[in-house]
Order: sequence, then structure tokens, then C-alpha cells
Amino acid sequence: MSHDKALFDDEIDPDFEDVFAEDPLADLVKPSAEPAAETGAMADEAVTPPTADNDAFRFSTVDRAGGDSMLPAISIKLFYERDETRQLLETCANDRRMGRATVESIPGGIPAAIAYMSENPTPNLLLIESSDSAGQVLREIDQLAEHCDETVKVMVIGSVNDITLYRQLIARGVSEYLVPPFEPLQVIRSIGELFHNPDAPFVGKQISVVGAKGGVGSSTIAHNLAWALAENVKVNTTLVDLDLSFGTTALDFNQETPQTIADALLAPERADDTVVERLLAKPTERLSLFTAPATINQIMDIPDESYSMVIDVVRRNVPYVVLDLPHVWSAWMLETLVASDEVIVVCQPDLASLRNGKNFIDQLKAKRPNDNPPRLVLNMSGVPKRPEIPVKDFAAAIGVEPEIILPFEPELFGTAANNGQMISETDAASKSSQAIDHLACAMSGRTIEPVEKSFFKKLLGK
Repeated sequence: MSHDKALFDDEIDPDFEDVFAEDPLADLVKPSAEPAAETGAMADEAVTPPTADNDAFRFSTVDRAGGDSMLPAISIKLFYERDETRQLLETCANDRRMGRATVESIPGGIPAAIAYMSENPTPNLLLIESSDSAGQVLREIDQLAEHCDETVKVMVIGSVNDITLYRQLIARGVSEYLVPPFEPLQVIRSIGELFHNPDAPFVGKQISVVGAKGGVGSSTIAHNLAWALAENVKVNTTLVDLDLSFGTTALDFNQETPQTIADALLAPERADDTVVERLLAKPTERLSLFTAPATINQIMDIPDESYSMVIDVVRRNVPYVVLDLPHVWSAWMLETLVASDEVIVVCQPDLASLRNGKNFIDQLKAKRPNDNPPRLVLNMSGVPKRPEIPVKDFAAAIGVEPEIILPFEPELFGTAANNGQMISETDAASKSSQAIDHLACAMSGRTIEPVEKSFFKKLLGK
């Protein structure tokens, strides 16, 4: 959403409604009962279009055309003025095409959106309703833009068919302007076009987690990071376990998954959105798992291109993808790391981790000059009686300051693993849990709101 103003507000006459035959919004406006104006030059006098009344919304239960693909797992927040608008989005949310989306409705229109966005992270899509004049709408949109990420998509539901207002909103970065009456399917398709545009397809953020050597706990970091993103930061996330022979995702999340990512990798040409959706396990509403078969009964020779094909399908359908990468080195591994938006290198404060971690970081810095440098995570720091490289010396030698340092807490991690839980579920107040939350905030650019416990829950120890 753009923070720039295309014109000054006083250049817009709030009472002027520019409506003509080639209006791109004409199919969304209730036809007037008056005879059509003569064709040719635009009339000199202003034309007042019909406004939306309480009976303007029409709900359709018939799918007029097939072939619509599902929306990705985006977060949608509606700030409505009329209860009919809230009912409309509820109808949309129950549609099969929006099965992955997370929808929340908040009353109050644009002022409520401004207040909410000033204190909360920006969703993928803002859907806001306003019945105010054109000038007031533009002023409020400019205020709202100050609190939104540049990448957020905004749809405005207005009360009048004003082409001048439409042009000003588009110039300010608004993605779409809709005028009732319209059907739920129109809204769903409008949202779908924003995220399924072939010229700019929706792509989720890819975060790759790799260990500098075996046994440093990179899978544990990846699993807990995915959980923190989904359950603490509140963004839809998919965890992909690419350690086909020894992956632990199913164990760590206590999930039984007869179908795994191997099914997609062995037939990548058939791994479309529908197939991938069927293969995913969902331990929570926001978190999806692509588990590994974790068996040595079959040696799978997967072509390098299969990995990128399957990962691309997953990225099209969720805002955040965490890849749990195995401790191997191959062409597909390098390609996956280079293609990632963020790379996390997990080390222990020892010499082998220092050597291998520096090799990772130096090569990725060279191949990703315009991206963030790899993030360094120091795990299992402070093991009793184990000689360790001091953190200051480790960071100076490897060339990157640690993003987080996790202490050696075997009881916490062991309890969580045995119970099929994440450390945030086992002890949210632990240093390791707070460090993972910090990492999730750094990956997403968002903050975690502390959950206040009620007096009765404190008494019960929950």
C-alpha cells in the first residue's frame, strides 16, 4: 500500500460522482431504473449514482462458474460498518475456495482499522468499508497507510460508484474498490485475483534451517520456529521436513502421517495445490506439516528439480514456509539455500561448527549479495565440563553475530520431545522459548503480544 498521495485532497470534490458508460465498476453497481444517458461526450452536470441501502446485498448460493482455485493461507481482516457486510464475509469464509484463509471481522470501518493497525501487525489483506464522502475516505486511507506494511493488499467497500474516488484510491496503492450490491463469489474472485495474478503470483516467505554439523539441533530449531510463527506470531506457516530417511517432524508433533513429502517428490508433476493440501498434516489451525517418511526401507533417488517444484507449490499457498534441511551437501541443497528468503545456520560453540558454519555463511553471502546474510543460531551453550569457544570469539571468527543463543536445557527439550510438544508448550517462560520467539519475530518483522492470564487461571496454575 503506497504512502504517497496522488493529488491533494482539496482537488477532489466530495460531492462529485463521475459515472459513465465505460465505468470498470459498472458490473458491481445496481442498475438504475432511470433511462440511460445519451452516449457521446460526458454530461456537464454531475450525476448522482445510486447509494447502497440495507437491501442492496444479494447472496448467491449457486456457483455460476467452476475452475476457481483455492486461496492461499492468508490472513484477512474486515473492518465493517454494516452488519450485512460482516454477514457477507462470513458467507465467503465458509466457501471451499477460502478454506485456508483466516478471517476476522471487526466493527468500526476505517477509523477502527487505523486504531487496530497502529498497535498490531498487518495482515495479508485489509478489507475495509466506508460510507463517508470521497474526501474523507481519502484522508482516512492516507492515515491508514502510515500504519501498514508496503506489501499489504487493501480492498475498499464504498457506498457510491465514484470513478474519481476509484482512481485516487488506486493511485494510493489500494488494490480494489467494490460497490454493493455484489455476491460472495464476486468478493472471493476479487480476492483470488490479488493473490493469484499470473504476472505477480503470491509467494510465501521461505526460511531454511540448516545445521553446521550433525547433532547441533537444527531440526529442533526449525520445528520450534515454525510453531512460534504459527501459534505465537499468528501467521499461517508450513513446516517441510526434507530429511527423507531420518526426519523427526512426525515424532516431534505427535502426528501419524501415512502420506509424506516423498509422495510429492516422487511425482512432482502431479503435486499441484490440491495434492499438496491432501498430503499436509494440520496439528493446529495455522500450522501445517509436510512430514518425511523417515525410513531406510527404500533408497529414494530424487531428481534435483523435484525439490524446487514441490517447494514452489507449497510457497504459493502459505505466507511462511520453514524448511528443515538435512545435513547433506548437494546441488539441490545449495539451490534451495540460495533461493531462500532467510537462511538460519545452527551451530554449537565448537571448532567443527565454526569451520562448517563459516563455509556456509561465506558461500551464501557471495551467492546472495542482495539478501540478508545468514542468521547464526548458537545452540546448547553452556554444556557442563565441555570446553567451548567463547561467543565473542566465535562471532568474530565466523563473521556474523548470533541472532540468538540457546542455553543447554536438556530437561526442557527432553520433556518436550517425549511428550510430542514444542518447548513453548512445555515452558513458555523458559529462556529457550523466549529466544525462539525472538527469532520468529525477526523472521516475520512482527511482535508477539503477551497473553495476560486471568486471576482464576493463575490460581489454577495454567
